[in-house]
Amino acid sequence: MSAKKVSDKELRIEDNYIEGYDPVSLEAPHSSLLKSSTWWGMGIILSSIAFSGIILFGLASGSVDSQANASTYVIVGVVATLAVLLFGVGLVKYGRRDYKAYVKRTGRHN
Repeated sequence: MSAKKVSDKELRIEDNYIEGYDPVSLEAPHSSLLKSSTWWGMGIILSSIAFSGIILFGLASGSVDSQANASTYVIVGVVATLAVLLFGVGLVKYGRRDYKAYVKRTGRHN
C-alpha cells in the first residue's frame, strides 16, 4: 500500500483562514513564540549586559589607574559582548525562520 503524496500547498493552514483573520501569536503554527531557539536567543542577548559590565569595569579602572591591565579587561569585554550578542541574534533569527517564510508565502504581517 502506498501513501498518497500531498504537496506543501495542501498542507498550509493559512489556506483555511477566513479573509482578514489575524491568527493569535501563541496558537499560530508559524509563530516565533513557540520556538525555544527564539527564547534562548533573547535570554542570551540579555546576558550580554553582564559582559558589557566588564567593559565598564575596564574603562573605570583604567581612568583612575587602579588596575594595571585595564585595557585587557576592555578588550576581553568587547570580544565577549560581541560574541554573545552575535550568538543570541543568530538564535533569534533562526527561531523566526518559520514566520518569515509565512510572511513571504502569504504577504500577511501579524
